Amino acid sequence: MGLEILDILVLVLYGAVILGVGFWVSRSKAGETKDSQDYFLASKSLPWWAIGASLIAANISAEQFIGMSGSGFAMGLAIASYEWMAAFTLIIVGKYFLPIFIEKGLYTIPEFLEKRYNSTVKSVLAVFWVFLFVVVNLTSVLYLGGSALDTIIGNGDGSIVMYSIIGLSLFAAAYSLYGGLSAVAWTDVIQVVVLIVGGLITTYLALTHIAPDDSFLGGLAYLYDKVPERFDLILEEGKIMMPQGDGKFKDAYQDLPGIAVLVGGMWVANIYYWGFNQYIIQRTLAAKSLKESQKGIAFAAIIKLIVPLIVVIPGIIAYVMFKEDPEVAAEFTKANGGLANDKAYPWLIAQFIPTGIKGVIVAALAAAIVSSLASMLNSTSTIFTMDIYKPLINKDASQGKLVNVGRVSGLVALIIAVIVAPVLGNIDQAFRFIQEWTGLVSPGILAIFMLGLFWKRTSARAAVVGAIASIPIALFFKVGPNQWSDLPIFPSMPFMHQMGLTFLLTALLMVVISIMNNPSGKDEKGIEIQSGLFKTNATFNVAAVVVMLVLATLYALFW
Repeated sequence: MGLEILDILVLVLYGAVILGVGFWVSRSKAGETKDSQDYFLASKSLPWWAIGASLIAANISAEQFIGMSGSGFAMGLAIASYEWMAAFTLIIVGKYFLPIFIEKGLYTIPEFLEKRYNSTVKSVLAVFWVFLFVVVNLTSVLYLGGSALDTIIGNGDGSIVMYSIIGLSLFAAAYSLYGGLSAVAWTDVIQVVVLIVGGLITTYLALTHIAPDDSFLGGLAYLYDKVPERFDLILEEGKIMMPQGDGKFKDAYQDLPGIAVLVGGMWVANIYYWGFNQYIIQRTLAAKSLKESQKGIAFAAIIKLIVPLIVVIPGIIAYVMFKEDPEVAAEFTKANGGLANDKAYPWLIAQFIPTGIKGVIVAALAAAIVSSLASMLNSTSTIFTMDIYKPLINKDASQGKLVNVGRVSGLVALIIAVIVAPVLGNIDQAFRFIQEWTGLVSPGILAIFMLGLFWKRTSARAAVVGAIASIPIALFFKVGPNQWSDLPIFPSMPFMHQMGLTFLLTALLMVVISIMNNPSGKDEKGIEIQSGLFKTNATFNVAAVVVMLVLATLYALFW
């Protein structure tokens, strides 16, 4: 399962190129000192293609390569709805959110909350986001990455997980903490090429391996012929039973409840993630202009359409091999200490990718992990520095001081994540786990932003109450049925429905409070939507039409 000399040389070359580019674009000219805009927003100089590439690189990580492939193994193509609906979500964000964000000259998403509501709302959510990035996002990426490398280049027994976690964290920190968003965004251009090419190679080789005629299309046809039910995008209740790590099975409908992926709670997860997530939206705020930012986000939407080919199809391939060949099933189970869904992708690499190519694939996986780590570190330090340290601790901090605080806070966040990451060792289907627990907070945050953006009457008090109340509302739906299933007041439902209901109830609560606060009309900080604000150019419009046509075709074919 290990790497040969050629594979190691490929990895060394990849690492040298990333570090070289990262330090090169981060260098300061003689006599110049980086200010906060240089460090946190790349001097607002990013072109559209760098923005689009960086969005994808920040998004695709171990959560996708490992977690989504694991879900592909467990439930099939249906999990691709997260990726394909994200493409449509990006178009919405580019058309309706970015014009407002860029017009206000934001550094961070919490900064919008201060301009729209007040500093209390900003501070509360800034602290929350720092905690979420460190404890959930950074730790999950580190653990999944370390676990994948343990399977691919180790013995799969967990012996090198911690070493891998430390190595990945040091590599990401080396250039991202020094260079800031410039280093992150420009290296992302290279990373996204590596991860997409590497991912496509894995899919191609795996499909040709199982195809009766050794062809790519023959492999796809073979998959569909063997497990047609695994190609349903809209699941029916009781049709797909997912294997769990404990030997039990779970109805996949509980994770992706039918039509809700198109008109229900998935919109909560996607709009929150792509529209109001600092480590995603930060690179769009660093654009040369609004039009450049919108072209970048449209470029990312186009790339999103092919992502399931590299992160979901390999999981289905592993499932078919497991199902069709008892020897493969026994080998897979033995190698992973049981039926572990999230081991599907690294196991596939370890078994069937030849020497030399394996180095490229591992480099692709490393690129996905490191680019996301770097983005999360940069955004964590941005929020801490600009939304917590500067306004609450040192209002008169110099530009140089802010940059240094950003570096130190990013390092501290990384150290905490490295310490916490091994705790995630017992998680099965990490992608689903992350979505469920992020779903506890995303509905309330989405309600605060959506009402703040598009309803002038929303008050700051309503935003504070919504932020606080959304958590117990979400817990009522998630924890209640598990702890007190015999009580009828706790309805049992898929978590996607839980997210949708939490969003609606939080928004309704905010509407009631806002009407009570402002009985005579709009809030004084309500946003005025100017005529023509949401007008987009021909390039963006063509990309939007292409995305919608492709999505309509996909869902028509695999309904």
